[in-house]
Amino acid sequence: MARLADYYLVVGYDLDKRAEGEGQGRILQRFPEKDWEDSPFPQGIELFCQPSGWQLVPERQPASFFVAVLTDINSDRNYCACFTFWEGLDNPQLQKAEASEVDEADEELAVVQPAQVFAPKSLVLVSRLDYTEVFRNCLGLIYTVHVDGLTVPMETVVGNLLTCVIPIAGGSQRTITLGAGDRQVIQTPIDDALPVSGSSVAQLFRQLGIVNVLYLFCAALTEHKILFLSSSYQRLTDACRGLLAIMFPLEYSFTYVPILPGKLLEVLSTPTPFIIGVNSFFRSETQELLDVIIADLDGGTVTIPECVHISLLPEPMLQQTQTVLSMVLDPELEIADQAFPPLSTQPSALKIQDKEIRGVFLWLFARLFQGYRWCLHIIRIHPEPVIRFHKAAFLGQRSLTEDDFLMKVLDGMAFAGFVSERGPPYRATDLFDDLVANHVERIRQEEACPHKVMNHVKELAEQLFKNENPYPAVAMHKVQRPSENSQNTAQNRSPFPTMDDVAVQLFIDHAAAKLKTAPPVVKAELKGMVPSGPPLGDTVDRNGSVMANSARRLEVVRNCITYIFENKMLEAKKLMPAVLRALKGRAARVCLTQELNQHVLQNRAVLDDQQFDYIVRMLNCTLQDCSHIDEHGIAAALLPLVTAFCRKMGAGITQFAYSCVQEHIVWTTMQFWEAMFYSDVQNHIRALYLETEEGEQQNNHEQPDGSGDGREISALELASEQSRLWPTLSKEMQTERVQKEESTVFSQAIHYANRMSYLLLPLDTSKNRLLRTTGLADVESVSNSYVTSSIAGSMAESYDTESGFEDAESSDVANSVVRFINRFVDKVCNESGVTNEHLKALHAMIPDIVQMHIETLDAVHRESKRLPPIQKPKLLRPMLLPGEELVMDGMRVHLIPDGREEATGLMGGPPLLPAEGAIFLTTYRLIFKGTPNDPLVGEQVVTRSFPIASLAKEKRISVTLPMDQFVQEGLQLRSCTFQLMKIAFDEEVASDLAEVFRKHMHKLRYPQHVQGTFAFTMGQCGKMVVEHKTKDKNQSLKTLSKNLVKSAKRTIGRQYVTRKKYSPPTWENRSSFQSELDEDEISVSEEVDQSSLTLSSTMRSSDRQTMSNVVERACCRDYQRLGLGTLSNSLTRSKNEPFRISTVNRMYTVCRSYPGLLIVPQSIPDTTIQRICRCYRQNRFPVVCWRNPRTKAVLLRSAGLHAKGVVGFFKSPNAPASGPSQADSTSLEQEKYLQAIISSMPSYSESSGRNTLSGFTSTHMSTSDSSDKLRQPKIGALMKQVMGTKEDVPGTFSRGGKWGSIRGSGRLSAYNADVGTRLAGKESPQPNGGPSEALFLRQQKAYLYIIGDKAQLKGGKQDSFQQWEVVPIEVCDVRQVKNSFKKLMKACVPSSLTSDPNMSFLRCLEESEWMALLHRVLQVSVLVVELLDTGSSVMVSLEDGWDVTTQVVSLVQLLSDPYYRTFDGFRLLVEKEWLSFGHRFSHRGAQTLGSQSSGFTPVFLQFLDCVHQIHLQFPMEFEFSQYYLKFLAYHHVSNRFRTFLLDSDYERIELGVLYEEKGERKSPQVCKSVWDYIDRLNKKTPIFYNYMFSPEDEEVLRPYTFNSNLKVWDFYMEETLSEGPSYDWELRGRPERAAEEAPEKADSSGPKSQRHVVWPCYDSLSKAVPDAITKLLQDLQSLEAELGQTSEKWKDTWDKMKAAQRTEAKLESKPSFSSSLLMSSNLSHQRRSQGVYLQESAGGSSINLACEASATSTPAAGRPSTSTLYSQFQSTESENRSFEGILFKKGALLKPWKPRWFVLDKTKHQLRYYESRQDKECKGVIELADVESVIPGTPTMGAPKNIQEKAFFDLKTTKRVYNFCAQDGLKAQLWMDSVQSCLSDA
Repeated sequence: MARLADYYLVVGYDLDKRAEGEGQGRILQRFPEKDWEDSPFPQGIELFCQPSGWQLVPERQPASFFVAVLTDINSDRNYCACFTFWEGLDNPQLQKAEASEVDEADEELAVVQPAQVFAPKSLVLVSRLDYTEVFRNCLGLIYTVHVDGLTVPMETVVGNLLTCVIPIAGGSQRTITLGAGDRQVIQTPIDDALPVSGSSVAQLFRQLGIVNVLYLFCAALTEHKILFLSSSYQRLTDACRGLLAIMFPLEYSFTYVPILPGKLLEVLSTPTPFIIGVNSFFRSETQELLDVIIADLDGGTVTIPECVHISLLPEPMLQQTQTVLSMVLDPELEIADQAFPPLSTQPSALKIQDKEIRGVFLWLFARLFQGYRWCLHIIRIHPEPVIRFHKAAFLGQRSLTEDDFLMKVLDGMAFAGFVSERGPPYRATDLFDDLVANHVERIRQEEACPHKVMNHVKELAEQLFKNENPYPAVAMHKVQRPSENSQNTAQNRSPFPTMDDVAVQLFIDHAAAKLKTAPPVVKAELKGMVPSGPPLGDTVDRNGSVMANSARRLEVVRNCITYIFENKMLEAKKLMPAVLRALKGRAARVCLTQELNQHVLQNRAVLDDQQFDYIVRMLNCTLQDCSHIDEHGIAAALLPLVTAFCRKMGAGITQFAYSCVQEHIVWTTMQFWEAMFYSDVQNHIRALYLETEEGEQQNNHEQPDGSGDGREISALELASEQSRLWPTLSKEMQTERVQKEESTVFSQAIHYANRMSYLLLPLDTSKNRLLRTTGLADVESVSNSYVTSSIAGSMAESYDTESGFEDAESSDVANSVVRFINRFVDKVCNESGVTNEHLKALHAMIPDIVQMHIETLDAVHRESKRLPPIQKPKLLRPMLLPGEELVMDGMRVHLIPDGREEATGLMGGPPLLPAEGAIFLTTYRLIFKGTPNDPLVGEQVVTRSFPIASLAKEKRISVTLPMDQFVQEGLQLRSCTFQLMKIAFDEEVASDLAEVFRKHMHKLRYPQHVQGTFAFTMGQCGKMVVEHKTKDKNQSLKTLSKNLVKSAKRTIGRQYVTRKKYSPPTWENRSSFQSELDEDEISVSEEVDQSSLTLSSTMRSSDRQTMSNVVERACCRDYQRLGLGTLSNSLTRSKNEPFRISTVNRMYTVCRSYPGLLIVPQSIPDTTIQRICRCYRQNRFPVVCWRNPRTKAVLLRSAGLHAKGVVGFFKSPNAPASGPSQADSTSLEQEKYLQAIISSMPSYSESSGRNTLSGFTSTHMSTSDSSDKLRQPKIGALMKQVMGTKEDVPGTFSRGGKWGSIRGSGRLSAYNADVGTRLAGKESPQPNGGPSEALFLRQQKAYLYIIGDKAQLKGGKQDSFQQWEVVPIEVCDVRQVKNSFKKLMKACVPSSLTSDPNMSFLRCLEESEWMALLHRVLQVSVLVVELLDTGSSVMVSLEDGWDVTTQVVSLVQLLSDPYYRTFDGFRLLVEKEWLSFGHRFSHRGAQTLGSQSSGFTPVFLQFLDCVHQIHLQFPMEFEFSQYYLKFLAYHHVSNRFRTFLLDSDYERIELGVLYEEKGERKSPQVCKSVWDYIDRLNKKTPIFYNYMFSPEDEEVLRPYTFNSNLKVWDFYMEETLSEGPSYDWELRGRPERAAEEAPEKADSSGPKSQRHVVWPCYDSLSKAVPDAITKLLQDLQSLEAELGQTSEKWKDTWDKMKAAQRTEAKLESKPSFSSSLLMSSNLSHQRRSQGVYLQESAGGSSINLACEASATSTPAAGRPSTSTLYSQFQSTESENRSFEGILFKKGALLKPWKPRWFVLDKTKHQLRYYESRQDKECKGVIELADVESVIPGTPTMGAPKNIQEKAFFDLKTTKRVYNFCAQDGLKAQLWMDSVQSCLSDA
């Protein structure tokens, strides 16, 4: 029973204590005056009566009522019902006399204030019960008695009110009356555990909406601050009540103030969570709250600040809850779209709706907490149950460990209260217990079906409603209300009377006395065992994600463990990788613990070393995936095992597994140990009571059914039984049980102190490893600074060596472990009620336990040092280049597989990766060298390396190694030589070392200056002596170049400023270079002799030397070869030479990025050049770089024009070019310049009627015309493709290319078409043509085509009389190339495997648009080639003239001039066009720190790729092989050579690099120029040579350029893991060197199989399967060496053979097809590649001279005939032919069987065959060394008819199978025997 009201107060306005307009309230009367003992009087009620402040108002306000809630010190809630009305009083302002006391603010008010004001007065009831309506009625009645002046004395009413007593719960119904003719019925709820909500929940949802309330709900559960705003106080209270009601069964335990007075607003800035309501009046003051969620009830909004993150319910619960709520609140929503909606779908009445909503939340909680009772640990039963919740297990079984919401709820205070309240197994149960225990199954089955859920919710709602309203038919209330008139006419109403204290107090005392005499009410509390519901395990496995084919995986785990214990180590080793993969899954980990358990006998399992090692590995692997809370209980299950498995180490020392599995974070987590401890204690206590019960034979009947159930009695059930019996036990029994339990806990605590010391003390106690693994370091604030630093490990190492620190160090470990264990023991013992004496004893024991353990560990550690360490692969050292030095020695790493499948074994073949080894950083490369992890290929060596200068991207990754137990930090390094290294540092590498490694790498990748690159630094420290000499030499070169640069400006001043008009200098003042050099008539090809130069006094000697070098540069040699001018004497220069070599740029002042000598038209003086160059970007004005020897058309290159130049250049009005077209002088000069170029062309001078040039005959002219006409249409089509006009040729260009963009402005396109048609030889648009050939020609095509950038040439107007024509094209800018290259790298070398079809190789390749870019460059080049070939000159004038321009110009020369397709020519081409003309290698290659931001842009690589594409289409036109191109592609970024460093000749001179290559060979092993290196290598080995090279004279190549014709270059894809990239020749495998230089061991040892498995991506194909010619040359070399002859160079041998073959071909009556094809090559076919591919067979026999070119890596051509090879030791024919005859031989695929004459030769050990017996020319040879077997065969398709089956036999060689057929079976047998005998003889 409880009092309805504890206190009754009257609170009024305090007139005396007014401060600054703020009134105060004071309690006028209070009953009873002394506090009740059980509920003290709450303080501060005055504030709560008027939460917005006490104020006087000018008009009377209606009476108001609300309930505030106050929480007292015992966290009990007091409900204060406030009834407020207003009483009139004379205005106190007017009564005050002294003005001094009056406030200014009040003065102002006083002006307005009326004579009468109204003051508030409140009647307040304070109660423990929340009966809002009853309170409203009671206070209303008191007010009515006063107002209407009823006859009842007020004292009686109040007395009755204060003495009214009602039951708290039990569903009773009480009628009460206060003695004023009133009657009220109070219904008490059936179960007071369920909250009573009225209709407040429904109201809350109406005001805020579903989503908002769910936000508030989650926020309240996850302990956020929530503030309600409303202008109604009652609504605030209701909203808060509603929010608490939906949180049931959790209780809110933080600050809860539904109505907060304005004076207490600072409470809102409290740091703790709260639910508070505030009047909207104070809204502005709540604005600056940063972390409070504000719910505005009147506006229906919930505002969540940015810094607050609310964790929402886990899906799918959130979605399902929302659905059901909307069905409750808005049932019409579902059927809103139906054509015939049902008639009645009104939502339920508010009261019912309220319960339905609460039903939804009950249902939700039942789902959230289902199975929670299975995770309760009961650790004490007597005297009081102590229960702990195992959070980790609960989350783990629900597989919700990642879920934020549930984690926070379980950690929260509310849940802690929930556990302590609902944990005990023996208590009264309520609706929620029933739901969780008995309806879980139903909830799970229905959760997806909202209508079934709805039915369930309605059932719950019914129960909730019944709980609040047990009696539906309530008797009528009768309460009087004040009459209407009394409320209005209370003008001069008397104030509320003061009551008689004594009378009221008498009432109260009387009632109290009565209560004392009454018999006590005994409420029969129904206690019972709380049902647990179905266990969690099953619930999750049904819907949880069970791993696919887990049964198979578990099988693997079981087998492996069985093998280990049966000592079948090899088997176990094979299964190990699969097991470690399987252990990622939970099922497998559980299986492992169960399996291992079976092998433990009496807590011990002794293993041998290898078994121990494997078990430890599996344990580690299992533990590495355990999170620190161990939600699946794996670590818990392994804990007993790690103390069971051990190995004997001799001398009576045993090492247990725990010393090897300490590295896991779970061991340092306090929660883990607590959970473990509690579960163990629970088991022991359970055992304790099971024993007693069995002893008392209580359970003898139950036992059988229990076992029949297959279910043991759970600890909770036992506990509940014991709790039930507890009151019946005698005192002694009770104390005995308490003691037993206590000692059980105590013994467990000792046991755990031991266990913890096992797992926390490291094996080597001198190393403080424990503190590195954060766990302890965090919880202790360890003061020693070194402990917390990341290098604790390495520091500890150093401490060992210093004398004084050893003890300190080890004791420090001990101390921290002791502290950790002490904290643990304190916590668990206090919670589980261990006595103080026991606790003290424990504290005394722990240091001893730890110390003892340290001693045993020391012994084990000593012994374990003697054990051979676990075999980690030995770190292999890489070979270094001469001059290459290690920067960082090998760090042990694992090379992880990336997205390339070959090495991982996925495509067949062995899994070479992952591999373990070391990473080495040298001054030149980054090298990984190691061995594969897979035991089957463990003896192979894996090498991956790339030049550090080619590092493109480095990013950190974290890797989990399948074999290891830790997540390693790793790096992913990508290089632009198409290599990718994903490495994970081994655990032995300290993390700071990895950081140092990264720093060094960056330093080497981006040196401050080019001189920091490897090409400059190589070998500097080692060779000090040499160094000095070179230094001096360089010194002079450097000073020389500095002088050169300095003197530039002076010289210029002297030379040009004075001389306005250009005239050849006279003999006297030969101060310019020009004159000196001219005077001596130096032709470039001569060696420049210093003494032959007579130099004038103005030049320094250093400058002279430079100049002579300039002359010697590549450009000059080439200009002379092309006949473009020599440096002959200016006086004798013939005026009919159209071009001259100008030295205007010899000081690099006109254009920094051009070479010193340039070809310009004869008629243009140097001064003009200086003016023209300003129009072009970077001053790169047009210069001639090549001349077609036949048509004499020239190719020019320049940069694009500056914008102003363009205008002057192209917008000339339609005046003829000769007239002055514009005032702008530079534009005039430009036109003159172009005109001069055009005039230099013979075709122009002839057609213009000038005299023809000498040596250019008219016959030649006419032939060129006819050929031009033939070719015209082709050019037109090409031109249109390039410019992309409207009349586009269908299918001309690739889908990917952005080229023929037809989007150009209409005018431009039209004009393009015009150029195209003119070129195509159609009628010209403005026909002014007479019949004359010359004029027709002139109209047909322009003399000069300018290839310009479309973007720059917008709107240019073409002049019909100008002799030049502009071809606008769209060029790819550098950014495009850069991005395309990045994508290409990712496509060719992906960083990880992907199954996404959008990420397939071909798709990525297409998206990179690399092929489209190649297509674009090639297309333009082919167009230019066509134009030049038809006799028009072309000027390529794109971008800055150093990227695309260079590509196009060099490709054009390569295609047009066969010279550039030889070694010397290609070198010259690159030196001239790329190096001298200033392609910015350093900038584009991002070689230094300065250019780091610009990134790597492979313009040169793109050019090489284009050359490769041409090479593929014309394999017989190039002297160099594909390998040569790859070599350049690799080394142009490797920085090994200086050739491709720096951006221009000017920079090279400045650094003194340009001329040092010449004649400076002090250290032969260090090659500074890539060309020298290639030359040297080429002398040694034919690797760069293309055997198919048989060029045609003057052949112009026209490759196909469409995407379909382009192939991906294998340079991007290939990899040789056996030796790394093969481009550093010194590092290639040693056997190769032996083959080249020293004789290999004699091969005469017999027919041992020479087979060798060749793996893709591992072996170098060219080495493993060399092409036949290379192989023969090698054999020849080794034979010569064997015979002691000096071996001749391979080139000489080759040349001799070719010569011999040519003569043979001439001698033969009918030249054999092969020799004529391959050697004299007189095919006129445009693409002569066809001849090459007429191979005989896929394998190719060893030396077929016919078209049976072997299809190995280099398709070989002209093979040496055997006769020439063996001419040195040729014996007589007869003795060589040991057996001969006719055999039919099957040709290659789809070829017929042919009869051939076969000769078996024992001496040479080969089987030769000829066309016929008389034929001297051997058709082919089968080496018997390669033969593996001779077996009877079967006839195949097309075999000779009528021959018995026995006549067929097959000869199997290492390369292919030959099918033969003899005349009959006997012959076949003879052949087989003969071959067999040859094989066995050998």
